[in-house]
Amino acid sequence: MSNSSNKRPIRVGISIGDINGIGPEVILKTFSDNRLLDFVTPVIYSSASLLSSHRKSLDLPALAHTNLEEGMEAKSKTLYIKKCWDKDPELNIGKETPEGGEYAIKSLRAATDDLAASKIDVLVTAPINKHNVQSSEFKFPGHTEFLAKLSNVDKALMLMVADNLRVAVVSGHIPLKDVAKTLTKEKIVEAITQLNESLIKDFGITRPKIAVMGLNPHAGDNGVIGDEEKGIIIPAIAEAKGKGILAFGPYSADGFFGSSTYTHYDGILAMYHDQGLVPFKSLSFGNGVNYTAGLPIVRTSPDHGTGFDIAGKNEASESSFRNALYLAIDIYRNRNMHKEITADPLQRQK
Repeated sequence: MSNSSNKRPIRVGISIGDINGIGPEVILKTFSDNRLLDFVTPVIYSSASLLSSHRKSLDLPALAHTNLEEGMEAKSKTLYIKKCWDKDPELNIGKETPEGGEYAIKSLRAATDDLAASKIDVLVTAPINKHNVQSSEFKFPGHTEFLAKLSNVDKALMLMVADNLRVAVVSGHIPLKDVAKTLTKEKIVEAITQLNESLIKDFGITRPKIAVMGLNPHAGDNGVIGDEEKGIIIPAIAEAKGKGILAFGPYSADGFFGSSTYTHYDGILAMYHDQGLVPFKSLSFGNGVNYTAGLPIVRTSPDHGTGFDIAGKNEASESSFRNALYLAIDIYRNRNMHKEITADPLQRQK
């Protein structure tokens, strides 16, 4: 079996994120190692002058690049910058400004347009500020919801990845007071199914084992501390098992993550944001990646925010962003391989 898309460098679109945050810094630091160009063709959606301003303020080495003009095709061994606005904004590094959000969305929209047009293969997004991006044209809690809408998917799955630790959440960016009343058996089954499919197609795991967390302390203690486990979570696990999915639980999150139990599973499904992300970030030490599963496109991002408090100080680590880049490449290749090995043999011969 051969796949030409697995041989050529993968075209990675990179949205700049908040222009006053650490996004430009971690991007510049990542691509200061030009060995990446052996297997990646990066396209940064920003402007050369904006990146140059960040580079100079951080006293980083110059970055060899080519400006990607309309009609040009991104070729290997080259880092491209595609200008996606007419006029550069004024930078206020380390500050939350309306321009920071406006230009973050300009970059994101230009990158997703090219992704839809197959001008790039995958998308890696630098962090945005969820407050200053809100406008009449962008009313989403974050990247995940925006990309789901763009892809005509009812619900995408936020999946945090660090090596073999993979943690998904049923309810993402919603207030904690709303979690219990929005959880349903159907939503949990859908999340288990999406996680199972992603582990197979995106991570190459043939028969993934999935651990499902309870909602309440001690997973409800047989109904003593809440009845969501008995009422919706246990029935959801049973329905998933009926589909042939290896789902287990519900587990009490504190004991599950506090012991080595989590190492025995390929994927973990938490009920809400902090239940999954607090232990994940504690265990991944800033090397984690946020992956949006359940979409027809591949999108990853670092697991940190805009970092206004350290922006412009040359203190940001590029580790998580670099891992996001690697994961996007791995998932793209795994998806192509999965398509190839599951294709109709006659079609494969053609």
